[in-house]
Amino acid sequence: MPRHVDYYFAPISPWTYLGHARFREIAKRHGASVAVKPVDYGRVFPVSGGLPLKQRPPQRQAYRMHELKRWRDFLGVPLNLEPKFFPVSADLAARTIISAAPAGAEKQLDLAGAILKACWQEDKDISQPATLQELANGVGLDGAALLKTAGEPAAQAEYDRLTQEAIDRQIFGAPTYLIDGEPFWGQDRLEFVERALGK
Repeated sequence: MPRHVDYYFAPISPWTYLGHARFREIAKRHGASVAVKPVDYGRVFPVSGGLPLKQRPPQRQAYRMHELKRWRDFLGVPLNLEPKFFPVSADLAARTIISAAPAGAEKQLDLAGAILKACWQEDKDISQPATLQELANGVGLDGAALLKTAGEPAAQAEYDRLTQEAIDRQIFGAPTYLIDGEPFWGQDRLEFVERALGK
């Protein structure tokens, strides 16, 4: 029986970036469908005990940097540890990914990957409409049309709905992969995601 994954993430999360391509490979290998669900972790954190990066204690910020270096080197994935445009608002990027839903989940995943790469590898400002339009065009979507749709109330309403859905499902970190109601938090849990999809 084909499996399904609800994929909750933030399009500016370095951990989402580190796991995105690997997650897609795993899902394809197991023939799993993916529901693409970018959410507003600025709303998730206050109800789940999380803190924005700048508000975390120094020791936690320092350890995060160690982990980013370890995973970058272990995976061999290009990663700028201190990108020029981080943090910036990811809301428009999230709504742009949401607005690509009519093109299908694969195109949404293509766009999400391009946005993550733009921030963490290419030093691009993903909060800017021009950047998002260029990235959307680059994966074969109509960037101008997507940006127009992303600015409409319906896109914000869907972003709000997905965020509330994440809160209701007790999602608290990015990325989270939900399979048959079981959450797997973090790209370092992808081995367990693969095991779950292989059952």
